[in-house]
Amino acid sequence: MTSILFVDYPLRLLPGALVLAAAFLLLGHAAPLLRIVVLLLGFVLMRDAMTPLGLWSLGAAPNGVLWLRFAPDPVVLAGLGAAGVGLSLAIAHGPRDLRGLVVWGRLGPRAVGDALGAAAAVLAPLTALLWMVPVDQRGGAVAVALLPALAVLAFGGNLLEEVLFRGLLQGYLAGPLGYGPVRTVLLSGLFFAAGHVFLASTVTGLGWPVLVFTLAEGLACAWVRLRHGVLAATVTHGTVILVLVSGL
Repeated sequence: MTSILFVDYPLRLLPGALVLAAAFLLLGHAAPLLRIVVLLLGFVLMRDAMTPLGLWSLGAAPNGVLWLRFAPDPVVLAGLGAAGVGLSLAIAHGPRDLRGLVVWGRLGPRAVGDALGAAAAVLAPLTALLWMVPVDQRGGAVAVALLPALAVLAFGGNLLEEVLFRGLLQGYLAGPLGYGPVRTVLLSGLFFAAGHVFLASTVTGLGWPVLVFTLAEGLACAWVRLRHGVLAATVTHGTVILVLVSGL
C-alpha cells in the first residue's frame, strides 16, 4: 500500500496537476477568485484519485447512510495527513494575492466547544442510523491500533480542505465580495457539497448520501469558521471524519 501512495498516486495525479499548475500560473495575481477555483479543482483531483487506488472507500449502508473507511496502513494514513498540513501551509502563506484570506483564529475553550458541538450535530443523526446496521454492513470493524494514524489523517488531511473551502473561498466571499454572514455560510456549504458531485455521481455512484452528508458538514464547518476561524472549523471537520472512519 505504501508503494501506491508514493508511486502510483503521484503518477496518477501528474497529468492533471500539470494542467492545473499551468492555469494557476497563467491567470496571474489579477484573478484571485479564478486561482482559488483552480486550487479547489486540484483538491478534487487529489481526493477523487484516491478512490480507484483503494486509498479510501465509501459506501452506503442498507438504510442509505454513508460510511467511510481508509486503507489500513498507518504509514499511508500519516503520510496523507502530513501532506495535507504541508500543502495547507504552502497555500495559506504562498501566493501573495491569496494571503490574508485564511483566518486561522484561536482554539480557546469556547472555540473548541462550538467546534465539537457542531461536529456532534452532524454526527448524532448519522451515527444513530449507522448503529442500526451491523458493522460488517457499513465498512467493517477498524483496528484500535489504527486510531492514532487515522487521527493524523482526519485532522491533517482535512486541514487542507478547510484552508481551501473555509479559508480561501469563504474568506473571499466575506471579504472582497462583501457577502453577509448568512449568505456566506450558505454559499460555503453549498460549494463544499458541489465539490463532491463527481465523487457522488461518477466516481462512486452513491448519489444523495454523499451530497446530503457533505452539505450538512459544510454548513457546520462554515458556521464554526464564521465564529472562530479555520482551525476551529478543522476541529469540527476532523472530528466528524475521525468518528466515521473509526467504525464506532
